[in-house]
Amino acid sequence: MSAADLAQSIGRELPYLRRYARALTGSQTAGDNYAAATLEAILSDRDLMETDDTRIGLFRTFHAIWQSSGQPVASESQSSREAIAQAHLRGLTANSREALLLRTIEELRYDQIARIMQIDQSEAEELVQIALNEMGRAIRGRVMIIEDETIIAMDLKGIVQAMGHEVTGVARTHSAAIELAADNRPALILADIQLADGSSGIDAVNELMGSLGDVPVIFITAFPERLLTGDRPEPAFLISKPYSEEQVRSAVSQAMFFASTEGLGAV
Repeated sequence: MSAADLAQSIGRELPYLRRYARALTGSQTAGDNYAAATLEAILSDRDLMETDDTRIGLFRTFHAIWQSSGQPVASESQSSREAIAQAHLRGLTANSREALLLRTIEELRYDQIARIMQIDQSEAEELVQIALNEMGRAIRGRVMIIEDETIIAMDLKGIVQAMGHEVTGVARTHSAAIELAADNRPALILADIQLADGSSGIDAVNELMGSLGDVPVIFITAFPERLLTGDRPEPAFLISKPYSEEQVRSAVSQAMFFASTEGLGAV
């Protein structure tokens, strides 16, 4: 593959690497730093991309850097809630979150995860299940749903409740979302970006952040490209429709860990 073809191929995959990095670190700044380090490594050694799958090569290089760096450490500016979140993460089985995110957020097959993490496929499958179990029982909270399609809203509500969380309600419009949040403050928001009255879920979330502060948000949308632009802060958790129950369970558990870090709120 020529240098120009490789650059173009990496460019197509880069938004998804950045999404993965944000979800893994809980921070857009930290995630982008890891993504930048990955690109620098590839520029220094083209052999890192000697593979028939650009995504595999890109994510494998990222994972090698992630592992060799010792992963995120507490900074002097880290808030007490961020420190608590990192403490939770240190208690999880090693490599389990990475495998879970690759499987659920990036929708990679187990054999692809194994190639990226350089482990056996059976180990990749085991790590995903371990992460689901460990994170699923770690934190409980109140979840608000902003979704105008009744069937999808009820499905999301059922998934969230089955995880042991309380659903504060379902809002179908911008104004209903503001009213619902005022009546019962959520610990997490699941939001579509296109609502029943033609209003924007993004605008609703932006307004909610003004009163709620650092409540994490998971966007579930049929239009992910509207948020993966690189032009402004992006959400750490962005699930494409149609989604799977596994994806929702994973994102909800992950977001609860990073309730106060940047990149989980409004865009």
